[in-house]
Amino acid sequence: MISEGIVNEKRVEVFLLCLKLIDSRDNSQTVIRLSKKNLFNKLIHSIACAVLHLLFTWKARIWDYFNKQRSTSPLDVSDQTLDDAMLQMDQDILLEVQVDNGISMDSTGNDLALVPIEPSRSSLTIAGGPALSNGHTTGYRFNQYPGSSFGSTFMDMDDGYDSYNTAKKGEKGGLAGLQNLGNTCFMNSALQCLVHTPDLAQYFLGDYSDEINTENPLGMHGELALAFGDLLRKLWSSGRAAVAPRAFKGKLARFAPQFSGYNQHDSQELLAFLLDGLHEDLNRVKQKPYIEMKDSGGRPDEEVANECWKNHKARNDSLIVDVFQGQYKSTLVCPVCSKVSITFDPFMYLTLPLPSTVTRTMTVTVFYANGSGLPMPFTVTLMKHGCCKDLILALSTACCLKIDEGLLLAEVYNHQIFRFFENPAELISSIKDDEHIVAYRFDRKQGGKIKLEIVNRWQEKSASDYLKGSERKLFGAPLVTYLEEEHLSGADIDIAVSKLLSPLRRTYSSAKAHGGKENGFLPEVIDELSNSHNESVETAELEDLCSRELSFQLSLTDERISSCKPIQKDSILKPGKHIKVLLDWTDEVHELYDPSYIKDLPVVHKTGFTVKKTRQEAISLFSCLDAFLTEEPLGPDDMWYCPQCKEHRQATKKLDLWMLPDVLVFHLKRFSYSRYLKNKLDTFVNFPILNLDLSKYMKSKDGESYVYDLFAISNHYGGLGGGHYTAYAKLIDENRWYHFDDSHVSPVSEGDIKTSAAYVLFYRRVKSKTKAEMAETSQGHCC
Repeated sequence: MISEGIVNEKRVEVFLLCLKLIDSRDNSQTVIRLSKKNLFNKLIHSIACAVLHLLFTWKARIWDYFNKQRSTSPLDVSDQTLDDAMLQMDQDILLEVQVDNGISMDSTGNDLALVPIEPSRSSLTIAGGPALSNGHTTGYRFNQYPGSSFGSTFMDMDDGYDSYNTAKKGEKGGLAGLQNLGNTCFMNSALQCLVHTPDLAQYFLGDYSDEINTENPLGMHGELALAFGDLLRKLWSSGRAAVAPRAFKGKLARFAPQFSGYNQHDSQELLAFLLDGLHEDLNRVKQKPYIEMKDSGGRPDEEVANECWKNHKARNDSLIVDVFQGQYKSTLVCPVCSKVSITFDPFMYLTLPLPSTVTRTMTVTVFYANGSGLPMPFTVTLMKHGCCKDLILALSTACCLKIDEGLLLAEVYNHQIFRFFENPAELISSIKDDEHIVAYRFDRKQGGKIKLEIVNRWQEKSASDYLKGSERKLFGAPLVTYLEEEHLSGADIDIAVSKLLSPLRRTYSSAKAHGGKENGFLPEVIDELSNSHNESVETAELEDLCSRELSFQLSLTDERISSCKPIQKDSILKPGKHIKVLLDWTDEVHELYDPSYIKDLPVVHKTGFTVKKTRQEAISLFSCLDAFLTEEPLGPDDMWYCPQCKEHRQATKKLDLWMLPDVLVFHLKRFSYSRYLKNKLDTFVNFPILNLDLSKYMKSKDGESYVYDLFAISNHYGGLGGGHYTAYAKLIDENRWYHFDDSHVSPVSEGDIKTSAAYVLFYRRVKSKTKAEMAETSQGHCC
C-alpha cells in the first residue's frame, strides 16, 4: 500500500518499479524490480550486494544512462524515496564500482570518483525471477527512450548542466531543443510554444518565488510552477544544446497520471493542463471566497460582464489569468417559454471547429403530394446540431418552395413510411446516414386533412409462381397526399392514386415494345388518346373514372400490413387521420406508368468504413471562428434547466466574444470521433500571421486593441494512430521564426510556417499600431 497524488491517496502497488542496470565494467545488463517507496540511499547497496555480490568495502555510485550516454553528475544519494527521486519505469542506470586493484575505471577507461557503499539497515525486496540473473537478460525488451527524471531539488542540474549560464558567448537564448524521451514530442511541442510566450519568459526568468502558492488544494503545491520555471531557465540559457526535460516529465507524471509512461498524447490537452496547473500554483488568492452567481435579470450587458469578471478575479488571480484568460458572452433561449439567460464566462483558449466538422450534408428526395411533378433528390448542407426545421428551410430553398406550400418529412423503411418528422424541433442527429428520407410537397391549405399513404406492391413472375402462387412484394417509395372529403369512397381513392401516378406516365416517344404494343402503350389506349383533340390525357382520364370501374387494384390495410381488404368503387372508408392503401402494379399499370422514378431512393449520406484522406478545400481561420460563434441547439445530453419552466430544455445557445486576453490561443479541432469512425482532418486552414483583426467579432468596446500577431504554432503530422508533433516559434527580439523538432532547431522562413499540420495557434495582442499599419488588413496576409 503506497500513497500517491496530491491528497496522498492510498493505492496498492501492483507493478513494481522496473530499472535496467548496466555494469560499467563489462556493460552487462541486469533488470531489477523494487517498490517506489524504498529509500534511494539503500539502492546502491542493494544493487551492489544483492545483485552483483560486491563486498561492503567496495565503492559504487549510480548515473543516469539515458540514450547510452552518462550524465555529467551522479544520481543523488539523499534520504529520498525512489518515487520522490522521480525514477521512472524502464529507466537505464549505470553502475560504477571500484575494481580489486584499487583503480576504478568504467568501460570507456575514465577514472571514477566513487563513494563508499553503505550497508543496508532494512530489508529490500528485489523481485523479477530470471530477470535478476547477472549479465544480459533474456526475453526482456526495454524502451529505447526510457525518459526519466531523478531525485533532486528543482535547482539542481540533473539534465546535464552545472549552471544556468552555460550559453556560449555571443549565443542568444531560446534556441535550445528538447530531447525526445520516448513519444514525448507532444510535450516538447507544447513546452516550446509556452516557453516562447514573451510574457511567460519574462516572468519565469525573474524572481517569482513570492507568488508560489503552496496551500492551494487545487494546485500542485507550487511544484509544477517551479519545475516549469526551472526548465524555462535552462532553455533560455543553454545556447543551442538540447535539454532533456526529465525532471519536468517526472513532475508531470506525478500530478497528471494520464501523461505518465511513454504513449503519445495530445499537445492541446497537455497545454490545457499546464495552463490550469500553472494558474493554481501561482494563484495570488490564498483563501477563495464563496460567491453566489446572479442571473442577468435584464440588466445591461456591461454591468453583468463586469460583475462576473470581478467575481472570477476574486477567486482566480494569477499571471495566467492576466495573460491568457478572456471572457465570452453566452446566451441561452428556452424553446418553450422563450426565457433568455445571459452569462459571461472566462476562457483560456478557443476551440474552433473546422466547418467540415460542424456541418452535415444530407440528401432528401422531394415528392409532389398533388402529383404535379416527378420526385427529385436534393442535397443540402446544414449544421450537425440543427433540427428538422433547419432541414425543411434548407430544402425549401433548394427546391424553390412556394410561399403557400409546405414540406412533410418522413423516413422510408421497407418501402413504407416508418415515421413522420412532425416535430420541427427534433434534432437531425436522430437521422442516420444510411437511412432514406423523403419530403412530400403539399399545399398548406390541405395540411391537417386526411393523410393518404399509397404503398406499392407487385408480383414477380416465374415458372413456379403459376403453380404455387408467389408472394407479392413491396417496392419503391410510398406516395402521400391529403384528402379533404370526410366521407371517402373507393372512387375517391382511385382518383387520388391516378393523380399521384400521373407524372410517371410513359411518354409517346418511347421505343416500340414487342407483342403488338406501340410506343409502350396498348393500341386501344393510343386510339383513345389520339381522339382527345390535344386535351390533357390526365384530365380526360379523370373525367372518365367516375363512369367506370376502378382503374387500379387497391386494398385497404393497417400500419403493419397484416391484413388487406380490397377496395371497390362503392366502398365506404371509415374516416381517420391516416389511411394506408396498397397499390398492386398489374401488367396494365406497368404499361402506362414507369415505376423507375420511385425506385432506388438515395441514402442520406453515402459513407464507407474508412474515411478517404483527401486534401479538402482550404478554409480560413475566420470561417472557423464563424462556426464557433454560430447559434446552435444544445445536445440531448447537455440540456439546460430553465428556471421559468422548472424543467430541463433543449435550449439554443449563442456565444459572443466580449473580452480578449493579451495572448489568444486557438485550438483547431482536427480530430473527429463518431460511433464507428475516428478521423483526423488535414484541411488547410489559412490563418493570418500579422494583423489578425477581430474587431468585428467583439460585442464590447473596452478601448483595447483587437489586432493580434502570430508568434507560435503547435503542429501535428500524421494520423490518429501516432503521428509527430513539432513547433514553430518566433523570437520577438530577432523577429525571426524557428522550427523546433525535438532536439533539432533550425530557422524557417515566415512563408513556410503555414501548413495543414497547424493544430494550436498562439497570437499576441499588438499594443499599438500606426495608421499605416492598421490600414493593412489581416486578409492581406492570408494570401
